[in-house]
Amino acid sequence: MNVLIIEDENLTAKRLEGQLRKHDPAIQVLARLPSVAASVAWLQEHPAPDLIFLDIHLEDDLGFRIFEQVQVNTPIIFTTAYDEYMIQAFRVNSIDYLLKPINYDELVAAMTKYQQLRQHFTPADLPALLRLVQPVQEPDYKDRFMVTLGQKLRSIDTTEVAYFCFEEGATFLVTRQGQHLAIDYSLDKLVQLLNPRQFFRVNRQYLVSLAAINVIHNYSAGRLELELQPQARQQVLVSGDRATEFKEWLGK
Repeated sequence: MNVLIIEDENLTAKRLEGQLRKHDPAIQVLARLPSVAASVAWLQEHPAPDLIFLDIHLEDDLGFRIFEQVQVNTPIIFTTAYDEYMIQAFRVNSIDYLLKPINYDELVAAMTKYQQLRQHFTPADLPALLRLVQPVQEPDYKDRFMVTLGQKLRSIDTTEVAYFCFEEGATFLVTRQGQHLAIDYSLDKLVQLLNPRQFFRVNRQYLVSLAAINVIHNYSAGRLELELQPQARQQVLVSGDRATEFKEWLGK
């Protein structure tokens, strides 16, 4: 079976590919594509795959926009960090979905459903889907994260998050109690998902919550040094080109 993964988080895409091969070593992932533009170009140049995994939020637009530019009759399993009205939309249209981070057992169940329904697959009503998910384009910020702790899953409310940091090639959520928990999001993606009144990207390595800022010091070259609670593992500086915006954010 040939599968196409459309996902703008590289680590998430690689993890999904690994889960698919664990489920069925015969599955061939034809490509991992990060954007609407790249997906449209690929679909125009290649035969349709047997199945598409589609992230709702891509780096350049909603994933649904792909099908406004190219006709695709392939079955789709949507992946999303959102629930509530999203899930309602997919259920109404008889489309399967997976909430991130993707659980292996749920993936297997979705693949089983695909095998059962693929002979009777009917393409989704795209206009109806777009109407149902239109609220996604309005501010609707992520308020919790699912993290894996061994064999268990834990839901972390954003009010429990002190800051996010990028260390040793991975992104970590740091709780107010000092727990460092790996998550499948880049800091760039988190900036899009989180309420900008609560979180600020101070530099390339740190995205901090207002509640975590303990003390602010003037530093050299117009930069600011932050003391965070809990204490960060490395020095946290607000870059000079962000210092003015940071001060304005503090005063909002």
